Amino acid sequence: MACGVGVYPIEYRRRGTDQGMCGIAGILLPDARAPVDEALLVRMRDTLVHRGPDEGGVHTEPGVGLAHRRLSIIDLSSGHQPLFNEDGSVAVVYNGEIYNFPELVEELQGAGHRFRTRCDTEVIVHAWEEWGAACVTHLRGMFAFALWDRKRATLFLARDRLGIKPLYYARLDDGTWLFGSELKALRVHPRLGDRVDPSAVEDYFAYGYVPEPRTILRGAWKLSPGHTLEIVRGCAPPEPVRYWDVVFGGPYAGDREAAAHELVERLREAVRVRMVAEVPLGAFLSGGVDSSAVVAMMAGLSDEPVNTCSIAFSDPRFDESDYAARVAGRYHTRHRMERVDAADFALVDRLVSLYDEPFADSSAMPTYRVCELARRQVTVALSGDGGDEALAGYRRYRGHLLEERMRDALPLGLRRVLFGTLAALYPKADWAPRPLRAKATFQALARDSVEGYFHGVSILKDAMRRRLFSPALRRDLQGYNAIEVLRGHDRNGPGHPLSRVQYLDFKTYLPGDILTKVDRASMAHALEVRVPILDHLLVEWMCALPPQWKLDGGEGKRLFKTALQPHLDADILYRPKMGFAVPLAGWFRGPLRERIRSAILGPVLGDSGLFDRDYLMQLLDRHQSGRRDHSAPLWSLLMFEGFLRTLSRPPGGAG
Repeated sequence: MACGVGVYPIEYRRRGTDQGMCGIAGILLPDARAPVDEALLVRMRDTLVHRGPDEGGVHTEPGVGLAHRRLSIIDLSSGHQPLFNEDGSVAVVYNGEIYNFPELVEELQGAGHRFRTRCDTEVIVHAWEEWGAACVTHLRGMFAFALWDRKRATLFLARDRLGIKPLYYARLDDGTWLFGSELKALRVHPRLGDRVDPSAVEDYFAYGYVPEPRTILRGAWKLSPGHTLEIVRGCAPPEPVRYWDVVFGGPYAGDREAAAHELVERLREAVRVRMVAEVPLGAFLSGGVDSSAVVAMMAGLSDEPVNTCSIAFSDPRFDESDYAARVAGRYHTRHRMERVDAADFALVDRLVSLYDEPFADSSAMPTYRVCELARRQVTVALSGDGGDEALAGYRRYRGHLLEERMRDALPLGLRRVLFGTLAALYPKADWAPRPLRAKATFQALARDSVEGYFHGVSILKDAMRRRLFSPALRRDLQGYNAIEVLRGHDRNGPGHPLSRVQYLDFKTYLPGDILTKVDRASMAHALEVRVPILDHLLVEWMCALPPQWKLDGGEGKRLFKTALQPHLDADILYRPKMGFAVPLAGWFRGPLRERIRSAILGPVLGDSGLFDRDYLMQLLDRHQSGRRDHSAPLWSLLMFEGFLRTLSRPPGGAG
């Protein structure tokens, strides 16, 4: 039976799913008798007003404060937080959706627990009482929560398996612990400080975001996906504990045809449990495979037309709106499309305030716009995120496998000499068709597997970062290189070369970029986004499938596309992948020419002491003259400059 379906009357199921769009914050003092500064706690909470504009809750007792912002998906007296157990000794603040809460209610009632509400939040309290830290293994959904147990003097923080919901924390030098849904909530505390972490700067200019668990600020951390943190007052500071990890490979009893059928059924079930809502619900529809698959499943599960939305770009190189319209027409959805001008760069400053940390994925701009459009029509939207990581949809996976064959054919020492020499001799050709841009390929082949993949995904390659950074920053890094992020995850990863890089993306790119981008853009509009392809049960099943069923004959998502042939047209399934792209190169030579110049050469970056001014000027001049395409490094610098400007202002909400 599908989780959340058919166990309780529809009213019960609907009344439980009211906590998805929220913000949480809190303080734990080392002294159990000390009063919490409630005004400070309220200021922390209210930096998150965009995540929950309807109401706020606060609970303080000696040594502890919990706070919550709520957006009412439906108006319920039982939805107020913090929420307590029967004797008031356990309290929780929570952001998320627990899709299997009706089954958990039944199980916990059978164990003797009494429920006072019909809200999924209360399940967490009783699950903690019953199972302790293992309670998270019973939860199916997206969540970030903080639970205070007075009897155990324990603050328990938890984040969902894939990192759909964010959670930040810090331990101050006096032993105080802080937590919040976004970094801006922690920044309100005067003792945290705004000291930039040099290692995070290195990470950012390599990846375009700061990967978990680091943040851009010293002393503040992200709780990694699939981890918990159990803080017991009076005990030594704990380390986060991993309770779940994605596992690749494993025996599958059936053949490809059986797997294709099962994939559709599992996706349909994951979509179904996310369609329970008493507010307007719809879906993003880009016209790509993943969002189209989600809409196809929704249409088959709904008696009413599905609400869909998409954006069109004035530049045809980036426009998928015709494909989205075709899917909408096939499934008779209520489709809204809005055209976004290619010069939609008014959002630059807005993005800086949304993301707290420097964030260099320029597709955050169209993502913001599609969330804005969706919120005019719905309160909850389903997205297709996660399919590329689970089912091998990225083009870079194909290139990586080709490179791996060459690496297997020649020893590393020989490759370093041969391809390193070719890379040095071959000219950089940004202007050339992709197959002729051999310099990057030679550079990748001169490296081991993880080095090669890191080189491919880096925004600024190692040599560029060394030239970009000032001598002082290079000294502070003490030899640290951002590749260590991937190397750390690779120690736990699978052996197959495709599964290996998929695993690395699950640990870095998916939570650090994709899910962060959607979370902040949707929360800016008080829109809840649910992600059925990242249902952990579906992810576990998909990742266990044989790698050759995912990437076959140069075709990514092969099994998924085969499975969807009865549901989507062939030219939807098999056309080249586009994605949300933004014409940065033209902007920086045209309408944003002076803006980028003043930012790159201005006092904010110059006075930071982090960068080499001569190299900044070189990047800018080479790009604006047309000799090189440095749009990605320049965008990264523009976002970093904006972030540094925010440090001079008190933290506030995104709206």
